[in-house]
Amino acid sequence: MTATAHPNVANSVGLAEFLATAGTLTLAQRKLLVDQALILLEQNYAHLPLKVAMHAVNPVQRLRVLRARLERQTDATAEPEWQFHRELSSTFHSVRDLHTNYLLPAPFAGKIAFLPFQLERCFAADGTEQYLVARTVADFNGLAIGAEVTHWNGMPIARAVALNGAIFAGSNTAANLARGLESLTLRPLVIQLPPDEDWVVVTFQGAAGAEDIRVDWQVTDNLPPMTDVDSLSPAAAAQGVDLDSDEKARAKKLLHAPKVIAAEASGEAVAMSVTDVATTMPGVFRARPVVTPSGTFGHLRIFTFSVDDPEGFLKEFVRLAALLPQNGLIVDVRDNGGGHIFASEFLLQTMTPRSISPEPVQFLSTPLNLRICRRHADDPTGQIDLGPWFPSLDSSTETGQAFSCAHTISPVDGANAVGQTYHGPVLLITDARVYSATDIFAAGWADHELGPILGVDDNTGAGGANVWTHGLLMQLLKIPAPGDPESPYKPLPNKANMRVSIRRTLRVGKLSGTPVEDLGVRPTHQHKLTRADLLEGNVDLLARAGSLLAALPVRRLGVAVAGTTVSLDTVNLDRVDIYVDGRPATSLDVTDGAHTATLSTTGTEVRVEGFSEGQLVAARKVAS
Repeated sequence: MTATAHPNVANSVGLAEFLATAGTLTLAQRKLLVDQALILLEQNYAHLPLKVAMHAVNPVQRLRVLRARLERQTDATAEPEWQFHRELSSTFHSVRDLHTNYLLPAPFAGKIAFLPFQLERCFAADGTEQYLVARTVADFNGLAIGAEVTHWNGMPIARAVALNGAIFAGSNTAANLARGLESLTLRPLVIQLPPDEDWVVVTFQGAAGAEDIRVDWQVTDNLPPMTDVDSLSPAAAAQGVDLDSDEKARAKKLLHAPKVIAAEASGEAVAMSVTDVATTMPGVFRARPVVTPSGTFGHLRIFTFSVDDPEGFLKEFVRLAALLPQNGLIVDVRDNGGGHIFASEFLLQTMTPRSISPEPVQFLSTPLNLRICRRHADDPTGQIDLGPWFPSLDSSTETGQAFSCAHTISPVDGANAVGQTYHGPVLLITDARVYSATDIFAAGWADHELGPILGVDDNTGAGGANVWTHGLLMQLLKIPAPGDPESPYKPLPNKANMRVSIRRTLRVGKLSGTPVEDLGVRPTHQHKLTRADLLEGNVDLLARAGSLLAALPVRRLGVAVAGTTVSLDTVNLDRVDIYVDGRPATSLDVTDGAHTATLSTTGTEVRVEGFSEGQLVAARKVAS
């Protein structure tokens, strides 16, 4: 490696050298980990009834069997530590929930194992699957970008992907394959076991036909997360993130986009290419105009919702969208594993005139969840308020309800505070790696009918939950309440951790009450990625998105307020209604062009609603 690579990459070590530092858990520590896993899965896990029924698994019994087996061992006769990690990880993976994980202890925590290239799947004109090298680490010359890989350790590549996906199971077939492909070359060791092999033999199509190359696995430190998810904070309590995707997103920056890391560290607004709009959040957004055969449209990529400041996130999105073409916006959330649920749901309001109803969530009715909600039913610090869920959990013993009542995590006021800011047609691009808060965003998009959804896979990752860590659960019961027994949560050894889907999310709108978990969000249109998409900046995908946008009406609703005068600029509207501080003020018929309305009163906020053939199609809020 040369200076063009990030220092973490340049200082990586071989897998065998790294694994020589592992294996320090005592038998007592292993028993503690299993005991704590039992508490989380049996008493906190919101999806346990669904997973037992849908996937015919019994993770609680598996843990009990493992615990009994540990009782028959001694420190001298204990199985190798890697076998323990494999069994515990496999138990968590069996529920096919990327929110519910065993996070490996040191030395695995914070590390990634990687091969110096990344594969992506595309389709030839005849529908044949192809697996191409899409990116390489700086100065890796063993495989060229665009090379087609045909075999993996002698196995046909498609089968290798499928078998690997079965180990790191997603909620549906599309998610399985996406996880299997990613994990062939990149594994966050905090959540995925290290590879069994020290190196792989890759067969690819070279100039003279099939060629083989041996590539060694390397291990290095990953970039740190953006949020402290173990802290007693609103951000930690509102997490909806697939840790595997989040870890991989940071690893991909480390391996393939060191310029983005440098740009983030500068704190200044930067453009990563000559066509990009400069942003202070280059690791979160990429905004640019894209030219397609159907016209020029805005393309706004959202890489993650993992932010500590959802209001700042929303403000930057609004600013970037305003600088892009106003005749159509492509919102692209591929590979986005989620993050702060507020950030994902606050964004929806900017692209629709309708009021946003955030997704409600439910606790599983258990004595431990009741205890947690009772403790934080009236949180004087304002950090985590679980009051809305407490009464239904408190009565569940008598009513027999399996779940608490459903209430929103995102504040309804916050989800509607800004209102619509982009009035052109909008389109969402998804894939099977979309998960968690991004699944919630995609579900909200569909439920509020913002616009078409163009999927490169036939479903999203189908992760529908708010996720809490064992560390956060410890904090919630850290200070004993009068008369309460000792907290069941105990400190975990060697920086180990666990996560659990604590509250399940439900759809709104036409699918009100339907869980997101395992069902996901299916696109309204589908596009199979081509070789040109992988090697030429998604040219065919964006062309398809442009053709869909071009078929939709472009509207405009400009509003300026000066005293009692409201100046309007409208396109494709036939009526506007004007409200002052929420009260009706006036209504007028309009055509394309400029109009003026005179108010009889003033206030602090003017809201204008635009209609076409009796349907609400545009809205704007303006401070007055």
